[in-house]
Parts: sequence; structure tokens; C-alpha cells
Amino acid sequence: MATMHPHRSHTCGALRSTDTGQNVRLSGWIHRKRDHGGLMFIDLRDHYGLTQLVISPETPGFDRVERLRAESVIRVDGQVLARSGDTINANLPTGEVEIRVASIDVISEAAELPLPVFGEPDYPEEIRLKHRYLDLRRETLHKNIVLRSKVIHSIRNRMIGQGFLEYQTPILTASSPEGARDFLVPSRLHPSKFYALPQAPQQFKQLLMVAGFDRYFQIAPCFRDEDLRADRSLEFYQLDVEMSFVTQDDVFAAIEPVMHGVFEEFADGKSVTPYPFPRIPYRDSIAWYGSDKPDLRNPIKMADVSERFRGGGFGLFARILEDAKNAVWAIPAPKGGSRAFCDRMNSWAQGEGQPGLGYIFWSEDQGAWGGPIAKNLGAEATDVLMKEIGLGQGDAAFFVAGDPKTFYKFAGSARTKVGTDLKLIDEDRFEFVWIVDFPMFEMNEETNHVDFSHNPFSMPQGEMEALETKDPLDILAYQYDIVCNGYELCSGAVRNHLPELMLKAFEIAGYGPNVVEEQFGGMLNAFRHGAPPHGGLAPGIDRIVMLLAGQTAIREVIAFPLNQQGQDLLMNAPSEVDEKQLKELHIRLAPPIKV
Repeated sequence: MATMHPHRSHTCGALRSTDTGQNVRLSGWIHRKRDHGGLMFIDLRDHYGLTQLVISPETPGFDRVERLRAESVIRVDGQVLARSGDTINANLPTGEVEIRVASIDVISEAAELPLPVFGEPDYPEEIRLKHRYLDLRRETLHKNIVLRSKVIHSIRNRMIGQGFLEYQTPILTASSPEGARDFLVPSRLHPSKFYALPQAPQQFKQLLMVAGFDRYFQIAPCFRDEDLRADRSLEFYQLDVEMSFVTQDDVFAAIEPVMHGVFEEFADGKSVTPYPFPRIPYRDSIAWYGSDKPDLRNPIKMADVSERFRGGGFGLFARILEDAKNAVWAIPAPKGGSRAFCDRMNSWAQGEGQPGLGYIFWSEDQGAWGGPIAKNLGAEATDVLMKEIGLGQGDAAFFVAGDPKTFYKFAGSARTKVGTDLKLIDEDRFEFVWIVDFPMFEMNEETNHVDFSHNPFSMPQGEMEALETKDPLDILAYQYDIVCNGYELCSGAVRNHLPELMLKAFEIAGYGPNVVEEQFGGMLNAFRHGAPPHGGLAPGIDRIVMLLAGQTAIREVIAFPLNQQGQDLLMNAPSEVDEKQLKELHIRLAPPIKV
């Protein structure tokens, strides 16, 4: 007879009814214990699944196991038995069998648990992160981390299938002025000088194109010292991509099959937007959805209805419209036709710091449009207005008036609130859209000067002619975002690869040639030695996995995340370092003065 493996002959997810009668050895964690009139039942768990053990009081080691806490590690030898019909567990792949245990060894005894694994009750995040090794044993989080690995593997295969090759770029690099704050790393060999961790491999991937590599990708770690949110972390991973000799359409054509394919593979039955994905210009996205990352599962599309109120009808709106920059937007609310719902929305708007939310609703009692706006406009004009935005009996509409620049975000929130409260959002879809034609420049309200609105390395549409002849605020860039279900998954651009064009774009934003040469000299010089047209993008891995796992916080798809304050509670980082290390780095601390 062959000797048994010292730890296991099978995993805890492997045994089936076809194994009945076999003598087996299993090792794993005690997931849960149940005492049934002398017999002890244990669910034994490992990475692969659960198997039920049955232990009788005469089994050697019974007394010791009876005293063990959950999450202790044991090894058992025993025989596979078929469960009787009424005890089969159809929810478990191993649910048709159990192990009659002949002998037990205790490998590792668990102390009292700071948080339970079985049942996954809600627990304070601080405890979950401090004892992450226990948290990761919980089924949901364990599955999320396995899903992450499979998603990354699938992305890699799909990228290679599209003709991309993976290249690595430096982690210790130079500090860069654009974007968020850098994390700095002091140099021991070069006193008083610092490396920076990369916010993204932006310049390196462009330099790879100048170096003639053509199609690059990397699952790249990125670091940004910024304030945290649920869908953001100080360190994160992105699928970093760059391509040479391409137009915007070529970038889309290469990346759409990858995104669609990976979402379809792990969508768990949810539908995924077929490609080519729809494209919406930035300005339309703001006007229709009040956001540049719209959730298209919500069918509501806002409309500019200023013309219906200009010069009279409803005094308040007519007065607001006397200022040329102002407008009135309608937010349709299909099936929202009740005064109670309209009042609830109005109170919500006041809670958001707004004076209120005008509305028109279908009154069943009167068989007509109700509300102060309808009363002022009159039945006929109201009917024309509501038909124009596609509404009829049983529906309602809300109205926002003023300068769209200041109210569009609120209008977007109101659209989301209406869609959510009226249950118009189809949860069983992954809805993709490209937001395109971002403005190249914007007015910085604080300085009253023109500034870059997005990525300073983007190619302006119309190139040099546009930069020399157009109002900067009218120039669009070859910049684009992929949005899925209201989350921005990535931004990208066709790059500006011409030094004279780059200098001109920076000049418009108020940066002289000396500043550009000093801060981006490496890239500018590379461009002076023959640069191909190139473009790319960088979808966020954490957000992709978060969406596929049905989570709303990226900490639920990262094995060892930082908390909301940017601390690692398990390893106790950031931490103080000893004086000797600081001396070697020629650093003296200047802690903030306590007031």
C-alpha cells in the first residue's frame, strides 16, 4: 500500500460520492463544531472548500478536539461515507459525503479569536484590518482575493492576445509636478536628494514608445499621497497601456475586447455592454447626466428646457433666465407622479444645501399636471413641456435653475436620487461608455488664469493651428475616460509627441519654456530625436475587481489594505524609525509644533 502524504491525501473541497469507501487524510481549520448526542460534527475548511467530519467519543483525540476553539488546525484520517438522503447538503460540492474519523492530530491550537470567521458577522473595520489574516479566512473576502488573481491573469492573457508585451518601469524615480502629491524616498548615497515613488509610469511608457517598442502593457503599482475615499487608496494597481502609430479609434479598438471580455468572463450572469462601447462627448455628459462618469444603468437623461420658461410663464425661472449664462434643466422622473414623492425630493434638496427643487407631477385626483410650476405655466404649455421630455400620465419632472457651471453636480445627484428611489436602475448590468472630447484647458477660478484641465501631455484636437487661433477654453483634447456603472475605470489620451506643440500648450497654461525644460526635459529631448504618434490609457485594477465582486470599497478586494487614515494596522505602518537610520539618510525631524 502506498504511504500517505504527511498532511493530506485530498483537499477539503475534493471528495465526492464516487470516493465513498476510500481511506483519506485531510488537514484544515475547524470552521465550526456541532455536538449531536455524543457524536461531534466538524466542518473542516481549507482554501478549496469544506468537508464534514463525524467523530465519535471513542475516537482517539476526541477529548482534546472537544476542547479546541474554532480556527484551530487539525489533521484527520478516516473513511469517506455517503450521507443519507435527508442529510445531504446540496449547497456544498462535498455535500454528499462525510468522513468517519479514525484518528486526529492537533497541528496548531487557536487562541481566543478577536473576530469570528464562521458566519461573517459585521465587525468594526479596525479589528478586521488589525487581524487581516483572520478576515481573509472569511469566505467573501477570500473569494474576492481569488477573483482578483483570476481577473489579473485573464487581463494579461487578453493583452498578450492583442499583441501587447509586458515591460517593467522603475519604482524609484524622480518627483513629478503634475497630479497628486508624491511619496518621497530619501537617498542615502546622495544626501539631501530624494527619489519619488511613481504616481503612474506615464513618462516611462511614453519613452518606451519613443524607444520603438510599439505595444506596451504592465500591471503597474502606483502611489499617490492623497486623501482617501472608499474607491481610492494610497497605493493601487493599474493596467498601464501605451501604443504607437495610433489614433484614438485604434486605442479604443484594442482595449474594448479586453474590458468586455474580462467583464463577461466574471460577470456572473450580468449583461455587459457589447463593443464598440457608446461614446459621449464630455459636454453632453455634463448636460445629460450632470457628471463626467455617468451611470447609464439609470435611464434618466436631463434636458435643457430654458426656452419653455424664457420671458414669462413662471416668474422665478423667467427672472433667472434674464442672465444669458443661466439655464433651466429638467430631470425626468418616470412613474414618480405623486405629491409625496415630489415633497420628499424637495426636502432632500434642502438637506443638500439647495433652496429646494421645483417640480411638476401628474395628479391622479385631478387627471392633470399639478404643482406650482404647472399652475403658473397653464395646462397647455405644461403639456407641451412634459411631452417634450418624454413624460405623460403617472410621471413627474424636477427642475433646477441658475448657472449650470455651479448647479450641474447637484442636478447629477438629483438624477441619481430619482433613479435610485424609483428603482429605475437595473442592477444586473455592466454598462460601459467612453467619455470623449474633454476640454484641453479650463479657467482656474482662484487665479483667473487658464490651466490644464486634465493631462498636460495630451494632443489638442486641431494641433498647432488650434493652439494658435482658438480661444483656449474652446480647444478639445484627444482625451477619454472609460466609465462603468458610474465609476471612472480609467483615463487616457493620444499624446502630444511634438516638442514645439508641447511648449506652446504649456505656454498657454502659463509655463515658460525654462520650466518645461527643467521639469520634463527628459521627455522633450526624447521627442527631439524622432517620436512616433502614440496614445494609451490605464484602467484601475482595484476598481475593476471591486465592480466584479459587487463591492463598494476597494479595501474589500485588496489583501492587505490601508485604512481610511492611510495606516496599516497589521504591520503598524507608518512607524517611527530609529536615530541611526535617520543619521545615515542625513535627515533631521522637524515635527509640527503643537499649539
